[in-house]
Amino acid sequence: MTSTEERPAASLTIAEAARRLGLSTHALRYYETEGLLVGAPSRTATGRRRYGEDDLRWIVMVQRLRATGMPVREIREYADLVRAGEGTERQRLALLTAHRQRVLAQLDEVTAHLGAITEKIDGYAARTGAPERPR
Repeated sequence: MTSTEERPAASLTIAEAARRLGLSTHALRYYETEGLLVGAPSRTATGRRRYGEDDLRWIVMVQRLRATGMPVREIREYADLVRAGEGTERQRLALLTAHRQRVLAQLDEVTAHLGAITEKIDGYAARTGAPERPR
C-alpha cells in the first residue's frame, strides 16, 4: 500500500485532528459514538479514521454548542436533523433558537454578577486610594 492510499490528501489522523481542535482522541471517539457527528469520519483501507475540513468544521460547532451548555442529547438531535437533510430546517431553527435564548439568559445573569463584582472593586479602590482599575 502506498502512502497516498494510507493517507488521503487533505485529511487528518485522529491524533492530528484532536491536536488541531484542542481535544483528546477519546473526545473525538466519544462524539462519534454518541452520534454527535453529521457523518462518520472516512476510513483508510486499514480502518483508521481520517478527518476532513468539513468534519473539523462540524466538530468546532459541536464544541461551541457544548461550551454554551447545550446538552449532548440536544446536540445529537441537531446532528440527526442535519443528517436527515432538507425539510428539517424549521426544527433545526427551533432547536438553535431555544438554545440561543438560554445562552442569552445566562449571559444576562453573568453580566449582572460581573456588575456587582465591579461595584465592589470600585468601592474598595475608592476607600484604599488604589489606582483606577483597568476596564
